[in-house]
Amino acid sequence: MPLTHPTEQNRTTWFGWWRESSPDARKALAAASLGWMLDSFDVMLYSLVLAALMADLDLAKAEAGVLGSITLVAAAVGGLAFGHIADRFGRTRAMMASMLIYATFTAACGLANNFVQLAVFRVFLGFGMGGEWASGAALVSETWPAKHRGKALGFMQSSWAVGYALAAIVTAVVLPVAGWRAVFFVGVLPAFATLWIRRNVKESDAWLTGRVHAAPIFAGFREIFSPAYRRVTIAITLMNSCTLFAWWGFNLWVPAYLSLPEASGGIGLSARVMSALIVFMQVGMWFGYVTFGFVSDKVGRKPSYITYLLMAAALLLLYSATRNPWLLLALGPFVAFFGTGYYTGLGTVTAEYFPTHIRATAQGFTYNLGRVASAFAPFTVGSLAELEGFGVAFRVLAVAFVMASALWFWIPETKGREFR
Repeated sequence: MPLTHPTEQNRTTWFGWWRESSPDARKALAAASLGWMLDSFDVMLYSLVLAALMADLDLAKAEAGVLGSITLVAAAVGGLAFGHIADRFGRTRAMMASMLIYATFTAACGLANNFVQLAVFRVFLGFGMGGEWASGAALVSETWPAKHRGKALGFMQSSWAVGYALAAIVTAVVLPVAGWRAVFFVGVLPAFATLWIRRNVKESDAWLTGRVHAAPIFAGFREIFSPAYRRVTIAITLMNSCTLFAWWGFNLWVPAYLSLPEASGGIGLSARVMSALIVFMQVGMWFGYVTFGFVSDKVGRKPSYITYLLMAAALLLLYSATRNPWLLLALGPFVAFFGTGYYTGLGTVTAEYFPTHIRATAQGFTYNLGRVASAFAPFTVGSLAELEGFGVAFRVLAVAFVMASALWFWIPETKGREFR
């Protein structure tokens, strides 16, 4: 028997799954990852410039929270709409349309002169943002084999951390020199990525084969609430509501928390130091996304999800009790690792549970209706921070993580299921 060097064995374990895929599957993963990365880049610019924007436009914490909340409500509407669009007209077309919308209106945010104008631009931005995930997750799920699906979706989800980190770097460079408006103008760049997707990425065979059976919009929503799917649809939607509430409540406000002066309840860090801490957190977030794919493919979706959620709750409690910048630097990557990595499993579970003709509709519904609940998070955290301080607000988010883990009692294990 030939001997294999341990290093070669590790390379086979970690990268063999990539070589087993087709060129079209790799391009699909690259396109979905690019779209999700740029979605993150555009959406998170708001949180990174929030302290400067609040000062310039004279916004209170509650008003800034409302702007974050209406973006998430619009994202929920966009996700519901684009889930059906992806089922009817194709995953790549839906993905390109969503990218063009969110890129255009991110740049428009730099032109806003008051709360109302900024609110209008954030609504359209959110609509486009909501559409990208359902179409991208469906495309990747349908082009990768079941045994590697979790890993592929893990890498797709990990691109969110890359986009967030790039946004923090751009903010650190542009904000001190040209102000928050110029930061938003950079957000138009994702529009150009659609040119590459249009030329190089094919629709999945599963969609091309099943599109003639795609359900009309209301029939699709009725089917995911039929007796066969109702319980799981509700459980996944509520679980996503809790996780999205916790994630957006923390991640939209943590840059402002780090950079607001101590008199306003913050830590009082400069824009560059704050951005450095956010970039460092994204390293942990990226590893959380990627490792979840490997872990869930090995031990299952349910135990992986529950472990990550409970660890996220515990670490967020520690973070909320810490004000020392060095301790925050050390804790940040671990909070991001467990507090975000589980999202890799969502696209996998919904793709494996729901059949092709309603897959993107189900993914769009369960993910984006959760965004309706999460829309209350920015306002809730902003209001609690105003009245009780950020520590209390962040502890409420930890409770949401615990509630999400409990809802897995009603969600089945889907590891290894083939598509129907």
